[in-house]
Amino acid sequence: MNPLLKQVQDSGVIGAGGAGFPTYVKLDCQVDMILANGAECEPLLYKDQVLMQRWTSDFFGGMLLAMQEVGASCGVIGIKKKNTDTIAILEATLPNTIVLCLMDDVYPAGDEVELVYKATGKRIPSGGLPKDIGVMVNNIESFINVFRASKNIAVTETMITVHGEVVTPYTAWLPIGITYQEAIDLAGGVTCHDFVVVEGGPMMGSVTEDLSQPVTKISSGLLVLPKTNRVARIKQRSEKDLLRIGKAACDQCRLCSSMCPRGLLGYPIQPHLAMRSLQVSGVNNLPDALAAQACSGCNLCTMWSCPEGLDPSRVCGITKRTLRDNNQLLTPVQLQERTIDVHPLREYRGVPTKRLVRRLELTDYIHIKAEFIEFDELKNQTSTKIPVNINQVTIPLSQHIGKPAVAIVKVGDSVKKGQIIGQAAPDALSVSVHSSIDGTVISVDNVIVIKRI
Repeated sequence: MNPLLKQVQDSGVIGAGGAGFPTYVKLDCQVDMILANGAECEPLLYKDQVLMQRWTSDFFGGMLLAMQEVGASCGVIGIKKKNTDTIAILEATLPNTIVLCLMDDVYPAGDEVELVYKATGKRIPSGGLPKDIGVMVNNIESFINVFRASKNIAVTETMITVHGEVVTPYTAWLPIGITYQEAIDLAGGVTCHDFVVVEGGPMMGSVTEDLSQPVTKISSGLLVLPKTNRVARIKQRSEKDLLRIGKAACDQCRLCSSMCPRGLLGYPIQPHLAMRSLQVSGVNNLPDALAAQACSGCNLCTMWSCPEGLDPSRVCGITKRTLRDNNQLLTPVQLQERTIDVHPLREYRGVPTKRLVRRLELTDYIHIKAEFIEFDELKNQTSTKIPVNINQVTIPLSQHIGKPAVAIVKVGDSVKKGQIIGQAAPDALSVSVHSSIDGTVISVDNVIVIKRI
């Protein structure tokens, strides 16, 4: 492993957009183009805009290092046209080997497949990866962390937006391992009684009521929503209920398939067939069930398309899981054989974010921007500071795809912020994890708990 890849692995850099794929593996290839995903199409999240505006130099530095590593001659930043303030800041110091790809304000513009097609005019092969067509995609925070890794600065914080039913929505670097409750307390607390927290964005995020969970490297947003909100209502349905209702109520109108972004690009995904498969038992449902395999989980069919208020997206996810458990998934070659031409009306079926926000019942929040706030402890340059006193962190050894890191500390050890506490598992897909505060180790298991001295 060459020096940069080793630094990236040892510094714990992973995809900070939600998947958590180790970045050192992504960089271990040769491609023509590096693509930075700054589209940020999930409503109420602002972290990418903050990162591009305030850490422009680190961002460009990470992109240029990545380009050098993979042999790319061109770097592209995908960003929505509406973000004129960010665009102006980027253009002021844009390196001559990096260009902007301006996107419409539609959902899901930030989907990797959508972005690659917009930037290159090429489609990632069904069941394939961007590198198959000479492209490497990463999010903004990951490029910043690559630059910092080259300076031997470990990942100990993550940029996160806290929004919704809180006193003061904000976007900030938060120490990895603080609880959801602490992150929400920093926003002044919750402003409603019965609520859930959406981990991530309102479209693809999941809901929880467990506020003791720790913020991790892949945390991007915590949205506090009333249980009566449409997003909360849909995401709180049990798997048993959504399957039962879907089987009884789907009238096969096909709107879910007609509006499916991946389907419009020609990929072999038809959510209405996945819904139909609920009505057929045993192996007889296989032809319909296979129409779910190429689903990206963007949730547009559930949150926007279905006139019955059903959940085709989760049905597709459940169906894919069943196919995988039964070893019935199609091979990439078989998926590619089922891929068809891009739909001629695709460009007219993008869903405007403003209309989507209304459908999601988020209009009350969208006009309140979660401004960047610096917490004293994090020592970033800004005039707006809020004191934060984090006394304890809980840091999972597994925050990434692959094998968990291996603990190299024991109870009673004193550690410093940035110190490795979990070493990347040897000869495996894995990255290291680090302490986010100075303190003493008080517990070591699947997570490491550190208490401030």
